Amino acid sequence: MLIFSVVAGMFATVSLPAFASSPHGDPVATMSYHHGTAQRLAVGAVAAADAQHDDYTATTQEELDRAKAAAAAAAKAKQAASALGNVDLSMVAPGTGAVRWPLPYYDSIGDGFMSRGGEHQGVDLLVGAGTPIFSVAAGTVKVSSESYYGYGVGIVIEHVIGGQRVETTYGHMTYGSRAVQVGDRVAAGQLIGLVGSTGQSTANHLHFEVRVNGGLVDPLAWLRANAG
Repeated sequence: MLIFSVVAGMFATVSLPAFASSPHGDPVATMSYHHGTAQRLAVGAVAAADAQHDDYTATTQEELDRAKAAAAAAAKAKQAASALGNVDLSMVAPGTGAVRWPLPYYDSIGDGFMSRGGEHQGVDLLVGAGTPIFSVAAGTVKVSSESYYGYGVGIVIEHVIGGQRVETTYGHMTYGSRAVQVGDRVAAGQLIGLVGSTGQSTANHLHFEVRVNGGLVDPLAWLRANAG
């Protein structure tokens, strides 16, 4: 009788469900192993817990890039406010004609049209930093960028003058000084930015280009023939 009692007790112990002995009374996942006629063994699986990190927040590369772009935009906005702070945005170039000069004056001419072995497609008008730059005619802004290839801060405007398609380019402006954006309609002589030395430039000047019906022309000759 004693032997039967011991055997019955052992059988009851090994046949209890694994979750019945959980110290917290909560069921846990089980893993069973069975080989031949051997007793099945139930093993409680380890539950994964969510890690809490109160001292830092993980950030994706996309979020870092957005934060960097926002910081750069804020810096440019601050620079723009500084650059344009003392400039009358309503000013226009001297003259009353449909075509105006892009500057109120210039000190001298640097590299001319097709200089540097034909690589220079415009004319460099040397003048002090911060000098106002004007649209030479009424038109629509095609490009307005803080980083327009070698032009640095640059603007391109499309016009129709005397029935011809004319495109004018203004390069090396001061960072943050652009007063117009892509799609804006501008008037002849309207302020569009300030002279600087951005991009591929070694001195303050306006790089000015003119294309008529898609072909490059000498900007100074064109201005002298058309500006009033």
